[in-house]
Amino acid sequence: MPDSSAPIGVFDSGVGGLSVLQALRRALPQAQFVYVADSAHAPYGEKTAAFVQERSHAIARFLHERHGIAALVVACNTATAAAAESLRQAWADMPLVGVEPAIKPAARLSRTGHIGVMATRGTVGSARFARLLHDFGQGAHWHVRACDGLASAIENSTAASLLEDEKIRALCAHHTSALGQFGTEAGQIDTLVLGCTHYVFVRDTLQALLGPKVQLVDTGAAVARQTQRLLGWAPAASAAGGDALAPVAQIQLLTTGSLNALQMAAQRWLGLPLQCCAQVQVP
Repeated sequence: MPDSSAPIGVFDSGVGGLSVLQALRRALPQAQFVYVADSAHAPYGEKTAAFVQERSHAIARFLHERHGIAALVVACNTATAAAAESLRQAWADMPLVGVEPAIKPAARLSRTGHIGVMATRGTVGSARFARLLHDFGQGAHWHVRACDGLASAIENSTAASLLEDEKIRALCAHHTSALGQFGTEAGQIDTLVLGCTHYVFVRDTLQALLGPKVQLVDTGAAVARQTQRLLGWAPAASAAGGDALAPVAQIQLLTTGSLNALQMAAQRWLGLPLQCCAQVQVP
Protein backbone atom coordinates (compact mmCIF):
# COMPACT_ATOMS: atom_id res chain seq x y z
CA MET A 1 0.00 0.00 0.00
CA PRO A 2 1.31 3.52 -0.84
CA ASP A 3 2.85 5.58 1.96
CA SER A 4 0.00 7.56 3.55
CA SER A 5 2.46 10.21 4.75
CA ALA A 6 3.61 11.01 1.20
CA PRO A 7 1.67 13.56 -0.86
CA ILE A 8 -0.54 12.85 -3.84
CA GLY A 9 0.72 14.57 -6.97
CA VAL A 10 -1.82 16.26 -9.23
CA PHE A 11 -1.14 18.13 -12.46
CA ASP A 12 -2.89 19.87 -15.32
CA SER A 13 -1.88 22.15 -18.16
CA GLY A 14 -3.04 25.02 -15.97
CA VAL A 15 -5.63 25.90 -13.35
CA GLY A 16 -8.42 23.67 -14.68
CA GLY A 17 -7.26 20.69 -12.63
CA LEU A 18 -8.04 22.64 -9.47
CA SER A 19 -11.61 21.40 -9.98
CA VAL A 20 -10.32 17.83 -9.62
CA LEU A 21 -8.15 18.82 -6.66
CA GLN A 22 -11.21 20.14 -4.85
CA ALA A 23 -12.98 16.81 -5.33
CA LEU A 24 -9.86 14.99 -4.09
CA ARG A 25 -9.75 17.18 -0.98
CA ARG A 26 -13.32 16.13 -0.15
CA ALA A 27 -12.71 12.43 -0.77
CA LEU A 28 -9.33 12.32 1.00
CA PRO A 29 -9.33 14.97 3.75
CA GLN A 30 -6.40 13.24 5.48
CA ALA A 31 -4.15 13.44 2.41
CA GLN A 32 -1.42 15.88 1.43
CA PHE A 33 -1.44 17.25 -2.13
CA VAL A 34 1.12 18.83 -4.44
CA TYR A 35 -0.49 20.38 -7.51
CA VAL A 36 1.41 21.52 -10.60
CA ALA A 37 -0.18 23.92 -13.09
CA ASP A 38 1.96 23.83 -16.23
CA SER A 39 0.61 27.23 -17.19
CA ALA A 40 3.74 28.22 -19.08
CA HIS A 41 2.66 25.66 -21.67
CA ALA A 42 -1.14 25.91 -21.42
CA PRO A 43 -3.43 24.91 -22.95
CA TYR A 44 -2.38 21.35 -23.77
CA GLY A 45 -5.49 20.79 -25.88
CA GLU A 46 -4.08 22.76 -28.79
CA LYS A 47 -0.57 21.22 -28.64
CA THR A 48 0.68 18.04 -30.33
CA ALA A 49 0.30 14.70 -28.57
CA ALA A 50 4.10 14.29 -28.55
CA PHE A 51 4.55 17.64 -26.78
CA VAL A 52 1.89 16.83 -24.18
CA GLN A 53 3.46 13.45 -23.53
CA GLU A 54 6.90 15.03 -23.04
CA ARG A 55 5.55 17.62 -20.59
CA SER A 56 3.53 14.98 -18.70
CA HIS A 57 6.63 12.86 -18.15
CA ALA A 58 8.68 15.90 -17.10
CA ILE A 59 6.09 16.86 -14.47
CA ALA A 60 5.75 13.27 -13.24
CA ARG A 61 9.54 13.09 -12.78
CA PHE A 62 9.52 16.41 -10.95
CA LEU A 63 6.77 15.29 -8.58
CA HIS A 64 8.38 11.91 -8.01
CA GLU A 65 11.94 13.15 -7.47
CA ARG A 66 11.29 16.43 -5.64
CA HIS A 67 8.19 15.54 -3.64
CA GLY A 68 8.24 11.75 -3.29
CA ILE A 69 4.59 11.41 -4.25
CA ALA A 70 2.59 8.32 -3.31
CA ALA A 71 0.29 8.52 -6.34
CA LEU A 72 -0.24 10.66 -9.43
CA VAL A 73 -3.52 12.15 -10.64
CA VAL A 74 -3.42 13.41 -14.22
CA ALA A 75 -6.12 16.07 -13.87
CA CYS A 76 -6.20 16.85 -17.58
CA ASN A 77 -8.21 15.04 -20.25
CA THR A 78 -5.69 15.88 -22.98
CA ALA A 79 -2.70 14.67 -20.95
CA THR A 80 -4.56 11.50 -20.01
CA ALA A 81 -5.28 10.77 -23.66
CA ALA A 82 -1.71 11.46 -24.75
CA ALA A 83 0.35 10.11 -21.86
CA ALA A 84 -1.52 7.94 -19.33
CA GLU A 85 -0.36 4.63 -20.76
CA SER A 86 3.29 5.64 -21.11
CA LEU A 87 3.25 7.14 -17.61
CA ARG A 88 1.95 3.85 -16.22
CA GLN A 89 4.78 2.01 -17.95
CA ALA A 90 7.41 4.44 -16.66
CA TRP A 91 6.14 4.34 -13.05
CA ALA A 92 4.61 0.88 -12.85
CA ASP A 93 4.73 0.76 -9.04
CA MET A 94 2.97 4.10 -8.50
CA PRO A 95 -0.85 4.35 -8.56
CA LEU A 96 -1.96 6.60 -11.41
CA VAL A 97 -5.41 7.99 -12.11
CA GLY A 98 -6.32 9.90 -15.25
CA VAL A 99 -9.41 11.82 -16.27
CA GLU A 100 -11.44 11.27 -19.40
CA PRO A 101 -14.80 12.52 -20.66
CA ALA A 102 -17.72 10.98 -18.78
CA ILE A 103 -19.15 9.08 -21.75
CA LYS A 104 -20.52 6.11 -19.79
CA PRO A 105 -22.30 8.15 -17.06
CA ALA A 106 -23.75 10.52 -19.67
CA ALA A 107 -25.14 7.62 -21.70
CA ARG A 108 -26.91 6.36 -18.56
CA LEU A 109 -28.33 9.77 -17.69
CA SER A 110 -29.65 10.87 -21.07
CA ARG A 111 -33.34 10.37 -21.77
CA THR A 112 -33.39 11.69 -25.35
CA GLY A 113 -30.30 9.73 -26.39
CA HIS A 114 -28.66 12.91 -27.71
CA ILE A 115 -25.54 13.88 -25.78
CA GLY A 116 -23.14 16.77 -26.29
CA VAL A 117 -19.42 16.63 -25.57
CA MET A 118 -17.32 19.75 -25.08
CA ALA A 119 -13.58 19.03 -24.99
CA THR A 120 -10.28 20.17 -26.41
CA ARG A 121 -9.07 19.32 -29.89
CA GLY A 122 -6.37 17.10 -28.40
CA THR A 123 -8.97 15.07 -26.51
CA VAL A 124 -11.60 14.62 -29.22
CA GLY A 125 -8.94 13.71 -31.79
CA SER A 126 -7.34 11.02 -29.65
CA ALA A 127 -7.58 7.26 -30.03
CA ARG A 128 -8.54 7.04 -26.35
CA PHE A 129 -11.64 9.19 -26.93
CA ALA A 130 -12.61 7.10 -29.96
CA ARG A 131 -12.39 3.96 -27.82
CA LEU A 132 -14.57 5.54 -25.13
CA LEU A 133 -17.31 6.27 -27.66
CA HIS A 134 -17.01 2.78 -29.13
CA ASP A 135 -17.05 1.00 -25.78
CA PHE A 136 -19.64 3.04 -23.90
CA GLY A 137 -21.47 5.21 -26.41
CA GLN A 138 -23.34 2.66 -28.46
CA GLY A 139 -27.00 3.48 -29.00
CA ALA A 140 -26.66 7.22 -28.35
CA HIS A 141 -26.23 10.16 -30.71
CA TRP A 142 -23.03 12.03 -29.84
CA HIS A 143 -22.58 15.68 -30.70
CA VAL A 144 -18.87 16.38 -30.23
CA ARG A 145 -17.24 19.80 -30.26
CA ALA A 146 -13.57 20.75 -30.06
CA CYS A 147 -13.90 24.02 -28.13
CA ASP A 148 -10.90 25.95 -29.39
CA GLY A 149 -10.02 28.93 -27.23
CA LEU A 150 -12.26 28.18 -24.25
CA ALA A 151 -9.69 26.56 -21.94
CA SER A 152 -7.22 29.32 -22.75
CA ALA A 153 -9.80 32.02 -22.00
CA ILE A 154 -10.62 30.43 -18.63
CA GLU A 155 -6.90 30.11 -17.88
CA ASN A 156 -6.44 33.82 -18.55
CA SER A 157 -9.51 35.04 -16.67
CA THR A 158 -8.52 34.33 -13.07
CA ALA A 159 -8.51 37.99 -12.09
CA ALA A 160 -12.10 38.64 -13.17
CA SER A 161 -15.54 37.21 -12.46
CA LEU A 162 -16.22 34.38 -14.91
CA LEU A 163 -19.94 35.07 -15.04
CA GLU A 164 -19.18 38.66 -16.12
CA ASP A 165 -16.46 37.75 -18.59
CA GLU A 166 -18.00 38.46 -21.97
CA LYS A 167 -15.33 36.61 -23.93
CA ILE A 168 -15.96 33.40 -22.03
CA ARG A 169 -19.73 33.79 -22.27
CA ALA A 170 -19.44 34.37 -26.02
CA LEU A 171 -17.21 31.31 -26.45
CA CYS A 172 -19.60 29.15 -24.44
CA ALA A 173 -22.54 30.37 -26.53
CA HIS A 174 -20.62 29.81 -29.76
CA HIS A 175 -19.57 26.26 -28.95
CA THR A 176 -22.89 25.11 -27.49
CA SER A 177 -24.79 26.56 -30.48
CA ALA A 178 -22.53 24.59 -32.79
CA LEU A 179 -23.41 21.36 -30.96
CA GLY A 180 -27.12 21.61 -31.75
CA GLN A 181 -30.40 22.26 -29.98
CA PHE A 182 -30.55 21.60 -26.25
CA GLY A 183 -33.64 20.56 -24.34
CA THR A 184 -35.65 17.59 -23.19
CA GLU A 185 -37.78 17.02 -26.28
CA ALA A 186 -37.15 14.20 -28.75
CA GLY A 187 -34.04 14.85 -30.83
CA GLN A 188 -32.71 17.52 -28.46
CA ILE A 189 -29.44 17.32 -26.49
CA ASP A 190 -30.40 16.81 -22.85
CA THR A 191 -26.95 15.97 -21.45
CA LEU A 192 -23.62 17.75 -21.86
CA VAL A 193 -20.26 16.22 -21.00
CA LEU A 194 -17.65 18.70 -19.76
CA GLY A 195 -14.60 16.99 -21.24
CA CYS A 196 -12.00 19.45 -19.97
CA THR A 197 -11.33 20.17 -16.31
CA HIS A 198 -11.21 23.91 -17.07
CA TYR A 199 -14.85 23.87 -18.18
CA VAL A 200 -16.09 22.99 -14.70
CA PHE A 201 -15.33 26.58 -13.70
CA VAL A 202 -17.83 27.92 -16.28
CA ARG A 203 -20.53 25.43 -15.32
CA ASP A 204 -22.88 28.20 -14.16
CA THR A 205 -22.41 30.09 -17.42
CA LEU A 206 -23.17 26.96 -19.46
CA GLN A 207 -26.19 26.08 -17.32
CA ALA A 208 -27.59 29.59 -17.75
CA LEU A 209 -27.20 29.31 -21.53
CA LEU A 210 -28.72 25.83 -21.83
CA GLY A 211 -31.44 25.96 -19.20
CA PRO A 212 -31.91 24.16 -15.89
CA LYS A 213 -33.17 20.88 -17.38
CA VAL A 214 -29.99 20.08 -19.31
CA GLN A 215 -27.67 17.83 -17.29
CA LEU A 216 -23.98 18.76 -17.11
CA VAL A 217 -21.58 15.91 -16.36
CA ASP A 218 -17.94 16.08 -15.27
CA THR A 219 -15.56 13.54 -13.77
CA GLY A 220 -14.04 15.20 -10.69
CA ALA A 221 -15.93 13.12 -8.11
CA ALA A 222 -15.35 9.88 -10.03
CA VAL A 223 -11.60 10.55 -10.23
CA ALA A 224 -11.52 11.24 -6.49
CA ARG A 225 -13.34 7.97 -5.73
CA GLN A 226 -10.96 6.00 -7.95
CA THR A 227 -7.94 7.59 -6.23
CA GLN A 228 -9.49 6.71 -2.87
CA ARG A 229 -9.94 3.09 -3.94
CA LEU A 230 -6.41 2.71 -5.30
CA LEU A 231 -4.85 4.11 -2.15
CA GLY A 232 -7.08 2.12 0.17
CA TRP A 233 -7.79 5.19 2.29
CA ALA A 234 -11.60 5.11 2.09
CA PRO A 235 -12.25 4.24 5.77
CA ALA A 236 -10.23 7.23 7.02
CA ALA A 237 -11.96 9.54 4.55
CA SER A 238 -15.40 8.30 5.59
CA ALA A 239 -14.59 8.76 9.27
CA ALA A 240 -13.62 12.35 8.62
CA GLY A 241 -17.10 13.18 7.38
CA GLY A 242 -18.48 14.01 3.96
CA ASP A 243 -18.06 17.77 4.29
CA ALA A 244 -14.44 17.70 5.45
CA LEU A 245 -11.66 19.11 3.27
CA ALA A 246 -7.94 18.45 3.40
CA PRO A 247 -6.54 21.30 5.55
CA VAL A 248 -4.80 24.24 3.93
CA ALA A 249 -1.50 23.18 5.54
CA GLN A 250 -1.63 19.98 3.47
CA ILE A 251 -1.98 21.72 0.10
CA GLN A 252 0.90 22.99 -2.04
CA LEU A 253 0.13 24.64 -5.38
CA LEU A 254 2.90 25.18 -7.92
CA THR A 255 2.92 26.84 -11.33
CA THR A 256 5.36 27.08 -14.21
CA GLY A 257 3.59 30.26 -15.33
CA SER A 258 2.13 33.32 -13.61
CA LEU A 259 2.18 33.06 -9.84
CA ASN A 260 -0.46 35.78 -9.54
CA ALA A 261 -2.83 33.89 -11.84
CA LEU A 262 -2.53 30.72 -9.75
CA GLN A 263 -3.02 32.69 -6.52
CA MET A 264 -6.16 34.36 -7.84
CA ALA A 265 -7.56 31.01 -9.06
CA ALA A 266 -6.76 29.31 -5.75
CA GLN A 267 -8.44 32.08 -3.78
CA ARG A 268 -11.59 32.27 -5.90
CA TRP A 269 -12.25 28.64 -6.68
CA LEU A 270 -10.79 26.80 -3.69
CA GLY A 271 -10.71 29.46 -0.99
CA LEU A 272 -7.00 28.86 -0.46
CA PRO A 273 -4.59 31.59 0.71
CA LEU A 274 -1.81 33.06 -1.42
CA GLN A 275 0.80 31.35 0.77
CA CYS A 276 -0.15 27.95 -0.69
CA CYS A 277 1.20 28.97 -4.08
CA ALA A 278 4.72 29.14 -5.52
CA GLN A 279 6.37 29.37 -8.91
CA VAL A 280 8.64 26.56 -10.11
CA GLN A 281 10.61 25.48 -13.14
CA VAL A 282 9.97 22.02 -14.57
CA PRO A 283 12.60 21.32 -17.24
